[in-house]
This record gives sequence, structure tokens and C-alpha cells, in this order.
Amino acid sequence: MAQQRLELTWVNKDKALIPTEHGRYGYSWVDPRDPRYCEIRPLVLDEAVRGEQAPKDPARSYTDRAELAPQSENLLIHGESGDVLEALTRVPELAEQYVGQVKCIYIDPPFNTSQTFTHYEDNLEHSVWLTMMRDRLLHLRKLLSPEGSIWVHLDDVEVHRMRLLMDEVFGAGNFVAEMVWEKTYSPRNDSTSIPAVTDFIVVYRRSDQFTANRLPRTAEMDSRYTNPDNDPRGPWTTDNPNAPGASTHLGMIFGIQHPITGEMVYPSVGSCWRFSQAKMLEIMRGWGRYEYGPVTSTEIERQQRIAGPSVTARTNVPPLVIPNRNKHDVDRAWNVYNHNVWPLFMLTQGGFGGFRRKSYLKEMPGRTPANLLNFEDVGHTDAAKKEIGALFPAESHFSTPKPERLLERVIHIATNPGDIVLDVFAGSGTTAAVAQKMGRRWVTCELLEDTIHRFTRPRLEKVVRGEDPGGITQVAGQREAAADVVLPEGMTAEDAQRFTSLLNKVVKDDPEGLKTDPAVKQLKALTKTVKTQDALTWRGGGGFTTAHLAPPAFDYDPELGMVLLTEHATGETLIRSVAANLGFRLTPENPQFDGVRGSMRLAVVEGTVTTEAALDLASHLGEDEGLTIAALGREDGVAAALRRQARGVRVLHVPDDLFRHHAPDRDTGVLTPDPEPKPQTQPMEVAP
Repeated sequence: MAQQRLELTWVNKDKALIPTEHGRYGYSWVDPRDPRYCEIRPLVLDEAVRGEQAPKDPARSYTDRAELAPQSENLLIHGESGDVLEALTRVPELAEQYVGQVKCIYIDPPFNTSQTFTHYEDNLEHSVWLTMMRDRLLHLRKLLSPEGSIWVHLDDVEVHRMRLLMDEVFGAGNFVAEMVWEKTYSPRNDSTSIPAVTDFIVVYRRSDQFTANRLPRTAEMDSRYTNPDNDPRGPWTTDNPNAPGASTHLGMIFGIQHPITGEMVYPSVGSCWRFSQAKMLEIMRGWGRYEYGPVTSTEIERQQRIAGPSVTARTNVPPLVIPNRNKHDVDRAWNVYNHNVWPLFMLTQGGFGGFRRKSYLKEMPGRTPANLLNFEDVGHTDAAKKEIGALFPAESHFSTPKPERLLERVIHIATNPGDIVLDVFAGSGTTAAVAQKMGRRWVTCELLEDTIHRFTRPRLEKVVRGEDPGGITQVAGQREAAADVVLPEGMTAEDAQRFTSLLNKVVKDDPEGLKTDPAVKQLKALTKTVKTQDALTWRGGGGFTTAHLAPPAFDYDPELGMVLLTEHATGETLIRSVAANLGFRLTPENPQFDGVRGSMRLAVVEGTVTTEAALDLASHLGEDEGLTIAALGREDGVAAALRRQARGVRVLHVPDDLFRHHAPDRDTGVLTPDPEPKPQTQPMEVAP
């Protein structure tokens, strides 16, 4: 990453944070080499939750999204986000699945608003908040794929600092947008200041390979397309027949004889025709018997005028003409104009005007996303609370939910079906719920056990079981012109509905018998619209696996400068923890060894390893394999015996050899490395 010219600094930026209390927001500063910060806690998979996709009901309408295969490779994790990210990026089994594989990260972290909400504490001091976010962003960057993007949802308290922090982590050149979400439609009128009606979503990409997906076109955009000539290619609108670049496309500057008036028509000055001369000849033959004409001095003069004085027009580009044009040719052109499908270059002004190019609706791209998220398009906070209230009517409402349509917009722009979406501040589970309904894979975690049990897990269970009818599960039917009604050009069905509604208000009190006036009735008939049936986008199905962080196997006493084993450091917990912290993949199928990393095997001994046991383990090694024995104790002489009889074998003491020891300075209390530091948790190789 390129060196940043501008860097945000804060108190204790060079330090790390560890939770002060399990399951709550609250942190203490420590040295970044503190074992309590460095310990990797692996994930423990708990149970799988599965749902069945409901069959289609012939009486219902469905969108294309309802055809997507539901995803089951999803994770709902209970744990602190920093520890979860450590596991996802450093435990080999998880890193292989997720590092560089996540397409979209959406996080809605604590806003740091000095308030305490019902379901989480949101009162972190700025420097603590920045360090917390910095450490998580560094991990999140590793998880993003080259095409991926991260969306951080904030209010105006920390957004300016977050921009600088994300410049530092992702690079200023990878800034994409600062989205503005209109979160409320009715600002409070009792505020003594200026009430906030917006939130912000800061968007950065992992690299320049990120591409934003376009949004569906609106009815208003499509209303400009009509089909007056019954073209089989569908509705179209007129577009510019010219293209810029006359000076570099001299072979595309030439005259075309008008099929009806016979006049010569040319591109505008500085422009050329949209297509090559051969293509233009093919198009114009839809109007008549066009051929290449003679290159006269007048033709060259006209081409030069269009090309401009900076270049010299070519003298070998013929015009397109109808040779010996006569009345029959004019009649033929009129017949095409009045009765046939018009060619790609059509005539304006009733056949007497110049050329315009037909641009077809089916060839038009979707709508380019903008950084303004109106509540009409993506919902607001009241809608979000109603969505949660409908799912959990007996529960007090979650304090800060986000509407499903907001996450639908984010996930649509950033991902495609099958991609991975990550949210490490799950809350009520909106991100995961929407990702599931959109056919994406997801990983999410939540710190507060109460939130998981009351909101996150029950909501996701309802989603996969098809018991969540709200949010984006269905879309409202579209308004369209009634049968046999053709709306005026440029008028959408919504426009027509508003017109009829206003007309009804005008004649409501029936002044002078307007209600029964034939003209009023005719206006209503000409603008009559109907609403199509609501369409289902989700039929349930797929599933997820619940997981939790393994309990800490190690602790650290800063006064003694010693790493200690916790009460959990036994059995499978000890094996998983040692393997994770040494970078080994677990091998439960192997009766002798607990893990593997490349050609190195791992054996975890809960107790003292003897010389006999160590040599027995070494005897099971394959050719060119090494062995790491991690034991709580080791018999005297083990190392010497291994050196004599086994190659590529080492014995580590747990926990001393897993972490670098620290000893506090007696005067300052600052942790400093021991004079003889112990091996780090990074993968280590032993020479044979």
C-alpha cells in the first residue's frame, strides 16, 4: 500500500485493546505484544439450522430472485468482533475459506454517540473507538476479495475521523463514495438545534477491480421508450445519430441523401456518423436502393467543413445516394414511413426532418447508483422498527435496526448471487437476513448473548424456514396502464394515477355537474391504471451453522510477566488453541497427530512428554515430514534424545513457547520484551 501523506493520530494509537469484561463493550489498553491480545481463539461449531424452500403457488407471482438456490454455507457466531476476525484471518481452516474471498463487508459499528442503548453500549471514547475500529479494519481488509468493497455505517459523530482512518488502512485512492441515507421522513420539531435526518455509509474498495452493479431501471426512465412502428425489437427512443471525433474518423464523414426530400444530410460540425460507412449503407437500404455516389468537389468541401481546419478531409469517401432518384423511390420511402418498421436511422418531423437513431430499451443498462439513499427507495428507521416488531411482537423493539431495503441496496450494488457478505456487528441480523433472501452466502457475529438469543438467531431461523413475510420477502405490485389504454408519451403509470387522483379532488364536490361530464369521464378512461399482484422474492430454504469462540486457554499476569493456563486449557480446547496459535490445521482423522502445516506435523501433549513418547511420535512420521510437539511439560533429556535419534523434531513448552514474554518496567509499568524472547506464534520451520 502506498505511503499516505495524511495520517490520523490519537492517544495510544500504538497500543492495542482487550475486552475488560466478557460479553460487553469495554476495553483496556495493552501492549500490542500482550498475550491476551495476541491469543487466537478458534471457532467451535455448534449446530446447523436448515429450512426447506417452499414450492411455487400457481396463484402467486414471483420475481427472478425467487428462483435462486438458497445458501447454506453461512455462519452465525457468538463472540467479540475482534476475536472473531482473528479467527477468520488466522485459523488455517477458516482463513482458507474467507481470506481474500469476501465480496462485501457491511458493518454498523457502535456510533460513539455517548448514549447507552438498550441492546449495546455506545459510549466509547474517541481514541478507544478509533483503535477498536483500526484493528478490525486491518483484519477486514485481509478478508476482502480484490473485487470487494467495505461499507461502514455511521452518523456524523465519527464519520470524518473514519474517512481518514480508512484512507490509512485501504488507501485514499480506494475511496468509492460517502453514501447519505435519509433515515427519517419526519424530523423532530422540538429540537433546539438542527435535527439530524441522515446517516452516512462510507464505502471503500479493496482494489480497482471493484465494479458497482447497476440498479434496476425506474418506470419513469422506461416511460420515454415507445414503439410507434411496432418494431419487433421492442420499445425505443430517439438518440443522437452522430458521434464525436470527426478529426480521427474521417472515413465516417460523408453525405446521405434524404429518402423523401432528396437533400444531402451530413453529421454536425466536429462529428461523424455513429457507424461505419458499410453499416450506414446497410441501414439506409431499409429506406430505398442506396449506393455509393460520386465524390464531387462539393462533397469534399462539405466533408472538410465538418472535419474542421485542423485536418484535411479525405478525397475517397463517397456519399450514400439513390442513383437516378425518381417518384417511385419517394413513394417507396413514404410506404416504409407510414406502414413498415422504421430502419435504425429514422426520419423526424413527419418524414421531412433529419435523421435520429433508434435506441432500444432492452439494450439499455440499469441505473447508475447515486450516493443519495432516499427513504422512499430504501426505507427509514420507522419502517425498520416495524419490520422487527412484526417478527417479535412480544419483545421490546431493537434500538437501532436498519430497514431490509437499505441492506438490499448495498448488497445489490456490491455483490452477485453466491458471493460472501460479512457483518461483524450483527445486531438484529438484518444484513444476514437480507443476504440470505438475495442468494448470497454470509458470515455474521454478535457480542451480546441476549441479542443473539432474542433477535439475531430467531430472525434468521424464521428466514430460512420461510416464516418471515416482511422486509424484502415480497415486492409490491407495479402500477401499469389498464388494458387497451396507451398513456401519452412521457407519462408513467404513476403519473396517470396522480392525475386521476387530482382530477377526483377537483370534481369531488361536483361543481356544476363535473362528475358526470363526458369529458371528465373520458380523461379518466384515457389514464386508467391498474396495480399488478404483489410478487414474492423469497420462498425460504438454505440454512446456517451457529458457532462460538472457544474459551481463552491462556491468560497473562502483567505483574509477573508470565503467561498462564486457564481452567479451559484442557482436552479439545487445548488442542484447538495450540493448533490455531501455531498456525496448524487440525487433523482429527489422524490417530497420532493433531495438526499439520505443510510437511510439519503437530502433536499436543496435555501433560509432560517423555523421551519414549516423543520418539514414538517421531516414528510415525512420513518421509520428509517434521514434527512439533507442544506439551505442558517435558522430561529432562527429551531434546538431546531427539537430536540423536530423530530429525526435524522439536518440543515446545505450552504456554511459554507460544507467546513472547513481557516483564513490566518497575518504574513505568510499561511492558517490555524479555532479553531472550521466546518463539512467536508465526509458523516456524525446523531444519532436518
